[in-house]
Amino acid sequence: MFADNDPRLSQLLEGIVRLASGDLNSRIEVSPARDELDAIIMGTNLLAEDLQIIYEELEQRVEVRTKLLHEAHLEMQKMAMQDPLTGLANRSALLTALKSAQSDGARDTLSPVILLLDLDAFKSINDTQGHTAGDKVLITVAERIRGAVRATDVVARLGGDEFAIVMPATGADQAAVVGQRILAALNEPIELPDRSIRCGASVGLSVGDTGQGPEEMLMQADVAMYASKAEGLNRLHIFEPGLLLVRRLRSQLLDDLRLALKGEGLVLNYQPVVELATGRVEGVEALIRWNHPSRGRIMPDEFIPLAEEAGLISELGRWVLTTAVEQLRRWVEDDAVDSSFSVRINISATDLQSLQFIEDVREVLKETGVRPEQVVLELTEMAIVKGNDLDRYSLGGLRGLGVGIEIDDFGTGYSSISYLRRLPVDRVKVDRSLIVGLGTDPSQPALVAAVLQLVRACGLEAVWEGVETAEQAEHLRNLGCLSAQGYFFSKPLPADDIPALVAGAFPTVNKRP
Repeated sequence: MFADNDPRLSQLLEGIVRLASGDLNSRIEVSPARDELDAIIMGTNLLAEDLQIIYEELEQRVEVRTKLLHEAHLEMQKMAMQDPLTGLANRSALLTALKSAQSDGARDTLSPVILLLDLDAFKSINDTQGHTAGDKVLITVAERIRGAVRATDVVARLGGDEFAIVMPATGADQAAVVGQRILAALNEPIELPDRSIRCGASVGLSVGDTGQGPEEMLMQADVAMYASKAEGLNRLHIFEPGLLLVRRLRSQLLDDLRLALKGEGLVLNYQPVVELATGRVEGVEALIRWNHPSRGRIMPDEFIPLAEEAGLISELGRWVLTTAVEQLRRWVEDDAVDSSFSVRINISATDLQSLQFIEDVREVLKETGVRPEQVVLELTEMAIVKGNDLDRYSLGGLRGLGVGIEIDDFGTGYSSISYLRRLPVDRVKVDRSLIVGLGTDPSQPALVAAVLQLVRACGLEAVWEGVETAEQAEHLRNLGCLSAQGYFFSKPLPADDIPALVAGAFPTVNKRP
């Protein structure tokens, strides 16, 4: 065996201790004897080499995994701060950039500025062209905004069709120049697969002030943006304190509208549609009004856009549908109208995008017992002619219920006679702009006759809207037009006044004063 005083034993022991402590590079010297002890030493060295290889492989794996984890963490941070559709910053990133710009602005002579931008026509694009087209528009808008701003500016998409730009150390004048450049870029046509569209924007501008937080500055830009929308399309408005009062009034009006939908205040008036040859009232159009408890009567052009912005338009539409059809049932039960009498109800493009709307119509018809053909749904020309597949499916579903479908505001710029031949519509309501010159413009009767011929060539009939004089009514009757509506016959009336109006009818139009 081994001699107790063999120095190699102590060398072996020291080597094992070094290996155990983690020094895998340590090796024990082999003697020239090459005996059994040297064999043990060589085995220990081989074990150390194996351990070193294993350890190096583990270190490499740990390094690779650590790098992957770090990259994943960076990607998650990027995703958390980036809008997935456009690649722009998101709201969190915007607020971070704005906070940083405000901190830097405290040491600079120029203040940071935020521009808040909302597209003017995006909702109608989504409603009529579909969400794929809507996404393409948003991506194009993002690219154009990035191309119009400075390299130091941060562009973000806050959600939907709302964008924001943080401009560090800028000031109002320079920011307004950039804002106008953005508006000009967005006013250029955007090419979609089947058409070219323009999608302008409304911009609000807010200049940072000492002690302001990012959210307050963003709120001020939002207030200014709504002021620009009120002034018209494709505009920029700079925030001023007086706008806060307008914002509070708007917010209060919205709260009041929500309460009105749940309680009282909303009413329907009804304007007669008259058969020109006989003066018979063949139906009415239901028109919503709002009797506000403190502001008095508010007309639809003021609160309908508010309902659309707040997402209340479908709820408002259901209220009109239910109220109008129930009123028609009461007139029928009281023998105030006959079975051919109809009520026309305006519906929005949003309704066509909801399959629930078909069920709402079905349910109202079932609960009231009103004959489907006595209910006519009116849609704007743009919504019905330029609708997407879901719109056409909804129209087919509504037609399957037996209700009438009528195009409103026909002739306002989106007419497509070829579409009229294929869509499930019964009538068109010709916009008032096409009869304004009747009686004063010698060329107007020929235009009306041409429109009537085109409509009838599609197998439809027309209701002529906006008749205000006896001369207009007589011209329409002489041209062979069947039905008309307007202040010449009657303004919109409360429901209680309609039975007497129907019973009395109108004299034939050529005998009216």
